[in-house]
Amino acid sequence: MRRAVCLAVLLIATGLAGCAGPSPRSNGPAAARPASRVVALVPSLGGDLFAIGAGPAVVGVSAYTDVPASPALPRVSDSSSVDAEKIVALRPDLVVGIPAQARQVESLQRAGVRVVLMRDDRYEDIFANLAELGALTGRSPQAAATIARLRAQTAELQARTRSFKRKPSVFVAFGTGPIWTAGSGSYIATLIALAGGRNAADDLHQAWGEYGAESLLRAQPDVIVSDPSVHLESALGREPWRSLRAVREGRVYVVEPASILEQPGTHYTEGLQWLIDRLVPLAS
Repeated sequence: MRRAVCLAVLLIATGLAGCAGPSPRSNGPAAARPASRVVALVPSLGGDLFAIGAGPAVVGVSAYTDVPASPALPRVSDSSSVDAEKIVALRPDLVVGIPAQARQVESLQRAGVRVVLMRDDRYEDIFANLAELGALTGRSPQAAATIARLRAQTAELQARTRSFKRKPSVFVAFGTGPIWTAGSGSYIATLIALAGGRNAADDLHQAWGEYGAESLLRAQPDVIVSDPSVHLESALGREPWRSLRAVREGRVYVVEPASILEQPGTHYTEGLQWLIDRLVPLAS
């Protein structure tokens, strides 16, 4: 169980929460022309590159990247490490990652590899990153079209929430011992709000963190959502979980694939739809 929790926390650290500090965004020599050999160190940025049509330029991806065209690509990073030697051998003219990976890419920068770190802990970062990746790879029109499509889909999905008479509360469980969740500063909290709900852990004033059992009991969320790797079902028979109304009434959901909710990339609309489908029965 602890191993699964640690994995979930590591995934949050590298796949969800960039960091709260300033970002630009570029280190290393400036590019004179659009990048043609790109390495993406996190799944969301890899997915973004494929979404804007830059897939042919991608030469390396994260171990957790899951897009149809990526399986044959070298895996050069995971939730806790970056294989600098392998990356250098790929001769990239651009490496993109998140601020949490700043120390891990120092050797790449010393080797003269251009590294751009992009924040990914806020909802609006999705669109900023798409626009920047478009500019970096010479695909700005495609990036703009992708952004417009995503915003239109979001507006269409939000229309389903206009009839909501209440905002069901949602608790997202990333770990059970200790309890980890998404706070008010997270991308997921914004996604919950877009779905017509409210984050049950809004009193956690950071993107991600540990949450007390007593606080969870006081919150009494309407819905609990979890990543499959957490194996939340094994904890539901003990406190504080068994004393939660959502558990007693069977409103505990595992999101699969977890990436539609956890990765702040172009699949977020699937996660938004998934949330709305589960909140609709509770919103009247």
